[in-house]
This record gives sequence, structure tokens and C-alpha cells, in this order.
Amino acid sequence: MVVVNPVARLRSSSRTPFLQVVKTAVAVVAAVLLCRVLIDGPFPTFAAIAALLVVQPSINQSFVKGLERSAGVVLGVVLATGFHLLLGDTVWVVLLVIVLAILIAWALRLTPTSATQVGISGMLVLTAGVVTPNYSADRILETVLGAIVALIVNAVIVPPVLLGPAHLAVARLARDTAAAFERVAIGLTEGWDHDRWHEALLQARALRQQHARAEASLTAARESLTMNPRGGRHRTILDEDIVVTEHLRVLVTRVTGMTRAIQDNTAPDLRADPVVGSIATEVARIAADVRALSARVAASEVPVAPSVGSSVSSPVASAAEPALTAPLEVIRPNSRHWVLIGALLEDIRRVREELLGEDD
Repeated sequence: MVVVNPVARLRSSSRTPFLQVVKTAVAVVAAVLLCRVLIDGPFPTFAAIAALLVVQPSINQSFVKGLERSAGVVLGVVLATGFHLLLGDTVWVVLLVIVLAILIAWALRLTPTSATQVGISGMLVLTAGVVTPNYSADRILETVLGAIVALIVNAVIVPPVLLGPAHLAVARLARDTAAAFERVAIGLTEGWDHDRWHEALLQARALRQQHARAEASLTAARESLTMNPRGGRHRTILDEDIVVTEHLRVLVTRVTGMTRAIQDNTAPDLRADPVVGSIATEVARIAADVRALSARVAASEVPVAPSVGSSVSSPVASAAEPALTAPLEVIRPNSRHWVLIGALLEDIRRVREELLGEDD
């Protein structure tokens, strides 16, 4: 039985970039000093909290957090001010405001950030001192200023770009997909047994999770480039990587299906069939094309993504002459292995269409 240390859950598997820590500190200091100049009153707690929360890994996330934070504060402050004027600021009034804030956030389907902020803002307003309309307005202004300062700091001080990890993930996915095709070609040539094919199938299936991780990295990269002044040059590379990843989705499906079909239908005399040898040669050529694609992605030389309204081109078709040749033609299928051979030929045809951009 594995014992999980509860204290270990307090620590993240990865450390927040130090630059983001610096930007958060700068945003808090700038927001507090600005509010001290513009607003006469107590320490601008709302501005400091807003700055702490709004600095996010991407500018778009900062903008969204700023909106969520501001909306929650406005609702919470208005709610607290109204109940204070009607009922005062006793403990029961504070509890009532918190409960109502939770219910209102639920009824309005607010995001978790806004929903939490409604109750916190209402509680802080009622427990901070004398509540007046001017006091409430100042707290709202503090929050807005803190959010704006944090957004500006995040945009001005080296705006985050998460393209690098996504670009590397796509290149690795293409490389490992090529390796999966190479395993199929080698296995057909050497006549692997069922256990070897089972191992190859597990490796091929792992590509699906790898593809999902690559897509998640691309989503994070797209998020980091939204509203980012540094995003212009990077967006082209991101669009190219997205196109390549969509092609790789089909290739991953095909190589997994081919490996599964061979595992289910392999036989000791399979490699003796001359058609199987030709199929192995074609699969090796597919692997060479996909590996070349991986090298181009790693070198940031993938073709430019198609414009809106144009047909989706293949990432291989626009490159140098591909290794993949014309589709195989089998005049007389083998009576023992014809099901497997037919399935592999169909997979090769589909892969050819994907790599060369041919129509059905």
C-alpha cells in the first residue's frame, strides 16, 4: 500500500517561472503606490489583492482574471453597502451577506474567481470599518486600478510566450510516429512473433496520449499569444504546428490500427508472402517521410498554414520529393493472409492521402 504524504500535496510538481514572481511583486507595489497617490484612505488592500491575482501566465488570462475580479468586487461591495445601510454591520449581517453572496453567485453562474470574490469583498467591506458610499466606491476603484496595473505589467515586462514547449512536443510526436511506422516495417521484414507485436502495439497506443499532450501544449501556446504584443511572428509558427498536429492525428490512428491488425493476424509464414515484403518497403518509406517532417518541425521549417478558404495542404506534399511511391496493386491476394494484406494496403492508401494531400 502506497502512503501519500499530505504535506507533499502542498508543493507543485513544477516551479512558477521566477520572472512571473518578479512581475507579480512589481504589480503589487505599483498598484499600491498608485492608489496611495490617487485615493485618500487606508491601505489599498483591494488593489494589492487584485494585482496578486491578475498576474497570470498569459496576458489573455490576466485580462479575464481582471474582469472576473472586478465583477466580483462590484457585486460584493454593493451587496455589503446595501445591507450595512439597512441592518448595520453586526456579526449576523456579515454572515448574511456571505451566504447571500454565495447564493447570488450560484444563481448568476459566475466563474469560481468571481463567485469567491463576491463573498470576500462583502466580508472585507463590512469588517474593515465605517462603510459609506464613498468608501465603497473607493474599494471598487482600488480593485480596477490594481487589475489594470497588473495587466499592464504583465504585458510590458517580457509578455509570456509558451510556443517553445508546444513546438518541441509536435516535433517529438512526429519523431515517435515515424518510429512506430519503422517498427511495423522491421516487424514485417523480420517476422516478429505475437509478443513482439504486442509490445509494439503498446508503444503505438502511447502515441494517443502523446498527441493529446501536444494538443494541450498548443492550446496553452495559443492562449499565451492572445493579446500578446510579441505574438505576431510566433503565430505563424503556431499555425503551422497546428496543421502538422492535425495530420499526425490521422497518422497515429493509422499506425496503431496497422500494428493491431498485424498482432491479431500474424503467422510464422507471413513474411514469406512477397506482397508483405512490398508492404514493409512502403511502410519504411512512410516512416522516412514522417521522420523528415519531424526534422523540419524541429528546425521551424514546416510549411505555412493554409489561409481561410483554401484547401488543407499536406505538410509533406510541399517539401522535397517524398519517399512514398505509388499505391501497391495486388492482382491475386494470398488465400491465407488476404484479410490482413487488404487492411494494410488500405491503411497505406489512407496514409498516402494524408502525406501527399491527395483526394479520395
